Amino acid sequence: MAVPYSPTAAERAGHVSAPDTAVAPLVGTTGDGERSDDTVHVGTPARDFPRAARLLDGASYAPVFKRNRRLGDRFWTVLVHDGQDGHARLGLAIAKKRAKRAVDRNRLKRIARDSFRHHRLALGNRRLVVMNRDAATTATREELRAGIDRLWQLVIDGKAGR
Repeated sequence: MAVPYSPTAAERAGHVSAPDTAVAPLVGTTGDGERSDDTVHVGTPARDFPRAARLLDGASYAPVFKRNRRLGDRFWTVLVHDGQDGHARLGLAIAKKRAKRAVDRNRLKRIARDSFRHHRLALGNRRLVVMNRDAATTATREELRAGIDRLWQLVIDGKAGR
């Protein structure tokens, strides 16, 4: 007798990604309002967050903190530094001082990473460090995601601060 598949709580909440071989439907609309039923393979380069796309150590963060352009909103501050190796890299500096509980810090990091994954190719050759502000702890997921997406768009459009 076969046991029926039952997703775990993490899978139901969307915290666990599907296996690399899965195909996820991309449901949306085309430019003329027609419904699009294209498919995107999970694990495609545009949606990955490989090790090469991360700032991993102090030496990687130092130039970003030393020479940067800064932009922000109520929830986030993003430091932007032009890089040399042709692809965007993300660093997270989520302050314990601003988000006391680990669950809040982890939520902020998860939202920032997910948004970065979706914008990574468009961000070009830049080093980016995302920092949280006090209001981020009490904001909804939708507010946080909308805020970081707006900041990425400003970076892509070349409108990063000073």
